[in-house]
Amino acid sequence: MENKDIIAQLKAADLRGRGGADFPTHLKWQMFSETGASKKYIVANGSEGEPNVFKDVYILAKHPETLIAGLKIALDTFSGSEAIIFLRRDYYKKYKKKLEKLIGPWPITVFCEAGGYLSGEETVLCEEIEKNLPARPRVRPPFPGQFGIYGLPTLINNIETFYYVAKIAEGTYKKTRLYSISGKVPKQGVFELPVDWSISQILKETKNLPEFNYFVQVGGGASGDVLLSSETEQKVSGSSAIVVYDKDKTDPWVLMRTWIDFFMKENCDKCTPCREGSYRILEMVRDRKFDQKIIDDLFFVLENTSYCALGRSIPLPFKAAIKKLL
Repeated sequence: MENKDIIAQLKAADLRGRGGADFPTHLKWQMFSETGASKKYIVANGSEGEPNVFKDVYILAKHPETLIAGLKIALDTFSGSEAIIFLRRDYYKKYKKKLEKLIGPWPITVFCEAGGYLSGEETVLCEEIEKNLPARPRVRPPFPGQFGIYGLPTLINNIETFYYVAKIAEGTYKKTRLYSISGKVPKQGVFELPVDWSISQILKETKNLPEFNYFVQVGGGASGDVLLSSETEQKVSGSSAIVVYDKDKTDPWVLMRTWIDFFMKENCDKCTPCREGSYRILEMVRDRKFDQKIIDDLFFVLENTSYCALGRSIPLPFKAAIKKLL
């Protein structure tokens, strides 16, 4: 019999996925519990390929036993399951042995991703574990929770999510999350602070609130939104990263070039909107001139017809930068 007590606890705690989508964890676990398969997979996603996001590696380095505890809770909750810790290559090399020592006899495997940023996309992750290389995103639906690894139900949560599952189960969760803070700040690092704090509160508490004219990119260092200092009363979105920039000393064209270079490198070339759209944006950034009609059309196509979330996420930082920094 599957133990549903933890699902009720996750609901009461209002834990949401920490991979960026912010989906209620208890709903994901509840839907997974209702699948009738005799065998299931549970995956802790530690791909963490977004620039300036480094909270998951903080857990691997400082609190791996809590991650393992969260996975053990999931294995106890869902009978007939096997678990996988899916890691980007450098994390795998550094932490594999340490994790395996903590795992012991439990049915948990440490797996090394084959690709890059896109490996963290849930369906690509499934393809990589199946050794279907080069891995490409699958059509959704069906979602991995119903049809995942080898066609079996697969529960995929971020490493930080499992970290907090363990905290909730032991009664020590205090409605916090991990924030990656970097950029032009004196104290870069990972900080555990309340989920409902504003960006300015977080920067002030960590002694990183700038005295100069600044802006931030929040959620991630490529796909994250750009906010001026006057907009930092809102909460952090996405993967809970905050990157601080000196507005007077940052060339927005150089910054946008780093974003588009990243998207050009990491897209899988499967779909035309992402492949061709990112290249057209690169051309305009390289020329330091946007044709407003063309760029608006490109953003529309990327947001509405890209095959996966990578292409759909490209317009956000560029829209904000064009409006606020140029």
